[in-house]
Amino acid sequence: MFNFATLIPFAIFGMFAAVAWWMLNKMATGKTRSERRLEEINDPTLRHKDGSPLNVKKTDAVTKMLQAASPALAKPLQPKTEQEAGKLSTRLVQAGFRGDAAPSIFLGLKFAGLMIGIVLGGGIAVLMSGFSQTAAMRTVMFAGGLFYLPDVGVWFFGKRRKTAIFLSLPDALDLMVVCVEAGLGLDQAMRKVSDEMTKTYPVISGEFALANFQLQVGRPRNEVLQGLAHRTGVDDVKALSAILIQADKFGSSIAQALRVQSDSMRTRRRQLAEEKAAKTAVKLIFPLVLFIFPAIFTVLVGPAAITMVRDMFPAMNGG
Repeated sequence: MFNFATLIPFAIFGMFAAVAWWMLNKMATGKTRSERRLEEINDPTLRHKDGSPLNVKKTDAVTKMLQAASPALAKPLQPKTEQEAGKLSTRLVQAGFRGDAAPSIFLGLKFAGLMIGIVLGGGIAVLMSGFSQTAAMRTVMFAGGLFYLPDVGVWFFGKRRKTAIFLSLPDALDLMVVCVEAGLGLDQAMRKVSDEMTKTYPVISGEFALANFQLQVGRPRNEVLQGLAHRTGVDDVKALSAILIQADKFGSSIAQALRVQSDSMRTRRRQLAEEKAAKTAVKLIFPLVLFIFPAIFTVLVGPAAITMVRDMFPAMNGG
């Protein structure tokens, strides 16, 4: 059983940790007006559309702290080969984390979660069960859960991002077809799609904006389209990139290629919807059998069973 004296050290530790975090935030955000202005000029995304600066002090402080601490924390978990490092970078990019420090921060979070799980989970387990095998098993489970928590987060964000791209790509292609048939080139069409779909489909809009920016700085179109397919990780985007590269190489109609790709994607979405609808009957078996059928059985058979217990069983015993 816990008592007040046992919780005092944890309360003192939490108080000092909160004070240290507040002081680090204050120290990290102490910038002059000129420094903030230079950062806003260097990165226009730090300003609102009306020109007022965004309040990103706390985010910058936390980000700087993570970037400063992540190399040391991530050192024990660094990939041993370039192939492993490439796979990790691909996972993070497809989840939307394109920063150079993203792998280090990710590995640092995993190592920090492992250490926190061992210390905090081990302390709680020892207080609850003492020095026993049960406490060791609980410590291992808690530390393992915190260790793999960043992987679960990356998987979740990556899946949500791929789903958003898959659902928004046909509409984006239809708009690109309209733009190309109206006389715009592929680069201008991608820019128009990015501008028009910023609010409705921000993920695909951001990807097209990045691809258009790479085209403007002079990268070859083939590399830009291949990079777009690599960043998204969606099969339909890979097919679209291959079709556009082929159309650009052989000089065929880009509008016709986009229209065919859009029709095929809509057909695939309809087939997936039909497949999910066909699976509904099978998935409903388990809730029917476990929850709905017992209630219906009780309502239908219950009165007959009560009548049998009250009338038939006494008559059989009396006879």
